[in-house]
Amino acid sequence: FFGRYLFFAIGIHPFDSFDERGLRLSQHRTMKIAGTSFVLAAAAVVSSANGFGVPRGFAAVRGGASSSELSMSTPATDEGKKAGPDAPPVQLGWDTHKPVTDAPASLVREGDGPDGNYPMRAKFEQMCRDAQVKITQAISDIDGEATFQEDCWVRANGGGGMSRVLQGGKVFEKAGVNLSVVYGSMPQEALAAATERGVDRAKGMAPGERVPFFACGLSSVMHPRNPMAPTMHFNYRYFETDGGVWWFGGGTDITPCYVDEDDMKHFHGTYKEVCDKHDPNYYDEFSAWADRYFVIQHRNETRGLGGIFFDDQNDRDPNTIFEFSKEALGSVIKAYGPIVEKHKNDVYTEKQKEWQLMRRGRYVEFNLVYDRGTVFGLKTGGRIESILMSLPETARWEYDHNPEPGTPEADFIDACKFPRKWC
Repeated sequence: FFGRYLFFAIGIHPFDSFDERGLRLSQHRTMKIAGTSFVLAAAAVVSSANGFGVPRGFAAVRGGASSSELSMSTPATDEGKKAGPDAPPVQLGWDTHKPVTDAPASLVREGDGPDGNYPMRAKFEQMCRDAQVKITQAISDIDGEATFQEDCWVRANGGGGMSRVLQGGKVFEKAGVNLSVVYGSMPQEALAAATERGVDRAKGMAPGERVPFFACGLSSVMHPRNPMAPTMHFNYRYFETDGGVWWFGGGTDITPCYVDEDDMKHFHGTYKEVCDKHDPNYYDEFSAWADRYFVIQHRNETRGLGGIFFDDQNDRDPNTIFEFSKEALGSVIKAYGPIVEKHKNDVYTEKQKEWQLMRRGRYVEFNLVYDRGTVFGLKTGGRIESILMSLPETARWEYDHNPEPGTPEADFIDACKFPRKWC
């Protein structure tokens, strides 16, 4: 469906402003993310840039996009068939999200959106709702202090979302697990940004014609306080466009600040076990895909230490792919929870905290410059709170910083430049 984070883009993650505690923690050199707002304006341009090196060891896999494939296509100028006057707008609208006290029993309504597989839409939404409840409860238990705040919203043309966000916790500085159901239509260039096979998804449509779509997904980012506890992201989604075209996408990935081989063997091993139950080729393919996708090209390094990532999956019965997505989503806490429990009370130094903030800066760079979901959200009028939820509260940039050779920090950078096999 949309690269890694469509649902950061279209209605999932409320964005939180920075507090002064974070600024004092790393002193004046810690930058507010809001101060990099200029990047948003340039993101669509920069993401189409090519010529950046790709780290050694990155192998192309089925569906893996090149930098040119991640770029926006130029809107066609030829005259062609246009969407009817009753079609949902190209821009869903920054202000079309209506807050509600309680979310309806289902955000999927039969008859809304393009013709398609209504039972799968409803089943996928229910899977996401169930997982949202279980995951937020598990994370609250790990934190032991803070709880998740829930916000719900709907849209007049169908769909809506539920955001659950934890802030200021004992263990987690910020965590969000958020559901989104979206109906609308998009320019063909937005579809090209959303998925690695965007051209195929609009096949048969005239130049300039909008593409009606349905999308449902659950997405999350967890930012722990302790620099020894990794950040984690997941996103699982189901997508349909007009004409009966459908596909699944998703994945779970981990972004530590230091290499802990036991942690990585546990995390990757959990997902290898899930993958192997469904297809013996899945893990090798999807882990390589994650390494390829999460590249900060201007740094010539990955954002973190991988996981699994898949997109455009429609090569077998939809119920078969659904069951794989369900088990992968259901394994989030099994893969991540024990790692946070292990490290949440680790002793750390001020220098190690500063290193964590610098790695969060890298996280911000990837999300604002290269992430297809961010570009998609900005092009389709997504909920800003949701588009930017993936960003941490605080981050840090130092001029020309390079870890000393032989240090744990240098070892981590090596693992980002030359991805390793963990299982």
